[in-house]
Amino acid sequence: MSSEQFDYDVLVIGSGPAGQKSAIQAAKAGQRVGIVERDSLFGGACVHRGTIPSKTLRENALRVKHMRQNAALADFELGEDTEMHTLINRLDEVLKSHDDYMRKQIDRNNVQRIHGRASFVDSHTVKITKVSGETVDLNVNIVIIAAGSYPRNPDNIPIDHEHLFDSDSILSMLYLPSSLTVLGGGVIASEYASIFQALGVKVTMIDRYPTPLGFLDSDMTDTFVHAFENMGGTWMGSQNVEKVYWDGISEVVTECADGTVVRSQKLLCAAGRLANVKELQLENAGLALNERGLISVDENLCTEVSNIYAAGDVIGPPSLASASMEQGRRAACNALGLETGSMSQLIPAGIYSIPELSSVGLTEKQARDQHVNILVGTAQFSEVARGQISGNTEGMLKIVADSEGKKILGVMLVGEGSTEVVHIGHMAMLCDADVDIFVESTFNFPTLAEAYRVAALEILAQRPEG
Repeated sequence: MSSEQFDYDVLVIGSGPAGQKSAIQAAKAGQRVGIVERDSLFGGACVHRGTIPSKTLRENALRVKHMRQNAALADFELGEDTEMHTLINRLDEVLKSHDDYMRKQIDRNNVQRIHGRASFVDSHTVKITKVSGETVDLNVNIVIIAAGSYPRNPDNIPIDHEHLFDSDSILSMLYLPSSLTVLGGGVIASEYASIFQALGVKVTMIDRYPTPLGFLDSDMTDTFVHAFENMGGTWMGSQNVEKVYWDGISEVVTECADGTVVRSQKLLCAAGRLANVKELQLENAGLALNERGLISVDENLCTEVSNIYAAGDVIGPPSLASASMEQGRRAACNALGLETGSMSQLIPAGIYSIPELSSVGLTEKQARDQHVNILVGTAQFSEVARGQISGNTEGMLKIVADSEGKKILGVMLVGEGSTEVVHIGHMAMLCDADVDIFVESTFNFPTLAEAYRVAALEILAQRPEG
């Protein structure tokens, strides 16, 4: 089939971070591009139910936390029955601005927006079911699947979006609850648990693992748990939840295997997310999900079918908006045979809990497993003036280096500002700089970035002689 016989050279399914960037890249390469979105809102769950709304709420939670900390300046408490929309008061403005920007960018690049549900007829034919029920079959040369993900809801958790919520519906609550149970210990659970606790909600986190965020080093997670509990939160690890139900009156009841019972006004189940592909009829295109329920791709983000590519949450970790954007761009480039550099495996992770956590490269545990002998330098934010000035003394920065104390293997931080400060270490690693760069460089004073020098000096002091 010649190019002229295709309705689109490239059809992108999903308008989230991966979908947007792949569509824009393909359009800039001179292709006829369509982008399919089943939601009436453009931008996917990241924009409308996830990243942007939760971070907007987080900003107000930080303000509340700071006002409580400065009781001498302001005697502040949130009133009972505080409406949720007052806590995300800038969300409409933020979303409108972001939506306007995205739509203008899409339109400026002549990408056609298609509102409807996509499903495969075959590898080169995609059926679009419109809101009216009308269907149309599109002949396409290349398909990029960027359909995102949706919350995984275990069978024993009867999510009703009124008393028991998932991560997509939690911000639809009309009022700030007095108490909240959070099931899970991953990124989403940790973010929401700490945010609501900072707002004065009595939060209990329950998970089957002994610590939250188990992919990080224990000193990082210990700092997070300590800060969470200092705000009044309760962490319950190594617990198996057997039954959860609404008592029909005023509380959600969570029963654990050891007999522990937790009662709260509301509950959030944050048990991970699944690839949002159940309506795509992948089998018609010759595709099947792998054992993890994801779409398998090669190093070029190509699936087992040569004209179908995938990017973002549908292919699994790291499941970060930043990584998804780059995957989307590269998927389009690879599909069109455009030259790209190799994608760095050094992708910083940012966890927007209170306090923030961020890392790039290997954790200390991973480094010890791979290299056995390593040197580690740490710096407490309490050791730098900016930490004391801002009251951000609970945080820390850690540098992991090789046995010679030269090569930087990883950087980890916990504390406010971590997701920004991590990029200094990230850039040093991308440039293959030695640990010495943090000692030889001049940092603004006072800044949290000075912690790099403190941690680096600790490594230098451990270097083997000669």
